[in-house]
Amino acid sequence: MSQTDDQTKTPESPQTPKRKPRLIWLILRALGWCIIGLILIVLIARPFMPWAVRWYVNRTLDQSILYRGKIGELNLHLWRGAYTIHDVRISKTTGNIPVPLFSTKELDLSVQWNALLHGRVVGQVKMLQPEVNFVDDPDPANSETGAGGPWLKMLRDLFPFDLNRAELHDGAIHFRTYQKATPADVYLSHVEARIDDLQNVNRSLAPLLATVSATATAMDQGKLDFKMRLDPFSYNPTFHLALRLLGLDVTKTNPVLETYGGFNVKSGFFDLVIDMDSNEGQLSGYVKPLFRDMVIFDLVKDVKQDKDALQVFWQALVGGAAAIVTNYNRNQLGTLIPFTGELTTPGVDYLAAIGNVLRNAFIRAYLPRLEKTRQTEDNLTFGPPSLADPISVENQQ
Repeated sequence: MSQTDDQTKTPESPQTPKRKPRLIWLILRALGWCIIGLILIVLIARPFMPWAVRWYVNRTLDQSILYRGKIGELNLHLWRGAYTIHDVRISKTTGNIPVPLFSTKELDLSVQWNALLHGRVVGQVKMLQPEVNFVDDPDPANSETGAGGPWLKMLRDLFPFDLNRAELHDGAIHFRTYQKATPADVYLSHVEARIDDLQNVNRSLAPLLATVSATATAMDQGKLDFKMRLDPFSYNPTFHLALRLLGLDVTKTNPVLETYGGFNVKSGFFDLVIDMDSNEGQLSGYVKPLFRDMVIFDLVKDVKQDKDALQVFWQALVGGAAAIVTNYNRNQLGTLIPFTGELTTPGVDYLAAIGNVLRNAFIRAYLPRLEKTRQTEDNLTFGPPSLADPISVENQQ
């Protein structure tokens, strides 16, 4: 290149200074001030948050005119996105009912953090020592069933996110009646239950994606297992459930038997199996009640109880009818009751139920286990009975 060409070149114009680093610094500065402002707002508002949340919870629990809510202490846990309500009680406003419809020692609502890994923001609820009481009485004002209460809406209103999981620990369910001088109480205690994946966080393609499992003790002695799979997004109820109760001492239910049946039991054990399937509200399944080692009528004991002649006759009639259809090889009275139809109005096959009573008595006794249907497919099988359960080894599944 010649010297003339070098001299004819125009000098390069100076570069304009880059403003990008300055813009980023301004954005970071504004973001820092926003974070500091948010922290200050939280620190200032923190002492008033429990009061505001308590006011909101009380307002939510008082949505129903039939029931009123009451809570104890309330604690906020901002670091895990949760709050805990202590001593929750929901009681009926009418009549004179000595027990609440629902109570729990502790109700904890929180964000389910592991669901964030699946890109979902959902909540979970945990209850410690929850108790539900159903009360029957001829006067509707003194009965307590929970009908007419917006319970699901109430639970949704207590937490801003959709609930995906629920856990119950050391719970209890009671059926009570105060019609006689001695109140009757049939109950489940030590209830442990868990509900998972109500919002399909795991994006499962299974038709019945949510699961429910529970265990409990019936009348401090019988063993209850419950399993269920369901589709929470189905327009009509779609689920499959299985329940098994083993070894309930029937004498512990005598107050209820006397109130509703007019007789009592001297000894015996009760087993129960339920298998129920609902496809868009179309129900099918069966109930299998089994009574073992039952003694209903004892002339000496029934006379000693100062019963009138009509009551003794009724006791003898019930005991005699039960004895006729008892399987003597296993000393067991039982049947299998099939049902089908709409979920709201299922139809019971009474002829099949009567036929199965005779089958149990004279052909082959039923066992307290699930029949061979869809159990393996839906993973609803129960394990073998415990050795402590008062049933024979041949009952093991």
